[in-house]
Amino acid sequence: MNKENSGRPLDGVKVLELGQLLAGPFTGTLLGYFGAEVIKIEPPEGGDPIRQWRIVKDGTSLWWRSLARNKKCVTLDLKSDKGRKLVRQLIDRSDVLIENFRPGTMEKWGLGPEEIKKTNPNLIYTRISGYGQTGPNSHKPGYASVTEAFSGFRYVNGFPGDAPVRPNLSIGDSLAGLHAAIGVLLALTERQKTQYTGGEVASGQVIDIALYESIFNLMEGVVPEYDGAQVIREPSGTTLTGIVPTNTYCCKDKKFVVIGGNGDSIFQRLMKSSRLSRNGRRSTDGNQHGSSGT
Repeated sequence: MNKENSGRPLDGVKVLELGQLLAGPFTGTLLGYFGAEVIKIEPPEGGDPIRQWRIVKDGTSLWWRSLARNKKCVTLDLKSDKGRKLVRQLIDRSDVLIENFRPGTMEKWGLGPEEIKKTNPNLIYTRISGYGQTGPNSHKPGYASVTEAFSGFRYVNGFPGDAPVRPNLSIGDSLAGLHAAIGVLLALTERQKTQYTGGEVASGQVIDIALYESIFNLMEGVVPEYDGAQVIREPSGTTLTGIVPTNTYCCKDKKFVVIGGNGDSIFQRLMKSSRLSRNGRRSTDGNQHGSSGT
């Protein structure tokens, strides 16, 4: 960032985060990176479950310290009338609301978007769920692990004939959080654009993020290949179907190297580099990355 401009792009934007676990809180984390004031609401009993997930040090998980940075944490019981009354006051002072409860929960508490716009019509109401707020599956709970399968992502991971493999990360939640953050930024841009043109401030928007759609959006050529040529992409282990050379190779010392030479000019430089290496000369051409892990 330019030292002459120490401000951040979301300075002055107030975000109220009501979600728990990953997708909603990750959205808030991203917005907080760039200056938004993020107030996180946690249940009074134990707080957000991530506080105790995986490795705990000094009473709090290390994962939490990454997900909760740049946030102001407050406990409120949203199941009580008093808690809902207090959170309503916070909502009315906010620019952005983030929630990732099961669809219908916020409406049950009297905090749905139709109710909120009566007192804060400019609120950007951001909703994250497994299958979206409408449609035949909207009523179903949906953790990212299941929606990764529903989207087709799990099918193409792993080795032919074996069970589908998941990356050892919460990738579905992270992708949903990224899409939600993009939606918030687009809504903020629209509101700002209206102000610049001299019109009235645009009314708030509802951003509806489904986990499965966020993952489905990253399926690259899988969908058009099936639609246009009826080709189903199969799992291919450590390779990328139809693209070579891009793979993980075991070396003589039992360590692994990843080689991505999947472009004609890159492949030519890689082969020249290999010949020079065999002749005892060192070259940095090509695109290679060594790893001691498996």
